Amino acid sequence: MNNNSGRFTGQVAIVTGAGQGIGFEIAKELCRQGAGVILNDIDAALTAKAAAAISGEGFSCKGCAGDVSDPLFIDTMVQEAIGQFGKLTIAVANAGITLFGEFLSYKPEALRQVMQLNLGGSFFLAQATAKAIISQQSGGSILFMSSVTGHQAHKNLAAYGMTKAALEMLAKTLVVELSEHNINVNAIAPGATSTERTLDDPDYVGTWSRITPMGRPATVADIANAALFLISPGSRHITGQSLVVDGGWTSVSPSPY
Repeated sequence: MNNNSGRFTGQVAIVTGAGQGIGFEIAKELCRQGAGVILNDIDAALTAKAAAAISGEGFSCKGCAGDVSDPLFIDTMVQEAIGQFGKLTIAVANAGITLFGEFLSYKPEALRQVMQLNLGGSFFLAQATAKAIISQQSGGSILFMSSVTGHQAHKNLAAYGMTKAALEMLAKTLVVELSEHNINVNAIAPGATSTERTLDDPDYVGTWSRITPMGRPATVADIANAALFLISPGSRHITGQSLVVDGGWTSVSPSPY
């Protein structure tokens, strides 16, 4: 039986990087609360599996595999959303890449990859989504995925942290251009979060439980709850803001190293 509160009934969302982890949880909860969702991941098999898991529960979720660092693919995905569901009202730019490396030896190709996906992918997803929303005259929401590394320095993450700080400025800047179209734009900045990827490190939970004031890393549900708040119809007067979800870590900022 669907436990659907209906908060997002009539809404249509794209969620990128949603094959697993935070993105998958956001996509799943949007569907459970009434939205139609285009679930994207660069991994075609993972995309199909994730979309099938959600649609198998009776929800409206369609997979769309591809690389969102490519603006042409983004345009295709937006048209897929409109073709499948008749409109597009929400975009969650969750796809990103983390390439660790010391600043003094960081390679141009690594920087290009991080910039092209984390910034370019988010920028052009927001652009294509905004154009669709404006043409519909429906209003809508755009959410960027920042990080605590955009607030506090992390060793070997200069490039990644730079892109995450930039996304928060992008959210603020788009207020000037998109508010007149009833589009709100925000960012969330997750701290340490237990996902399939982070749990590959057997010390992850113990380390972050020790240095996080709330005593544990976030769950994907913690991050999804914040995301759904900012893209919900009830939050449309909140725009240009960045919400840190980190159990208090940025207040004290001890290094995990």
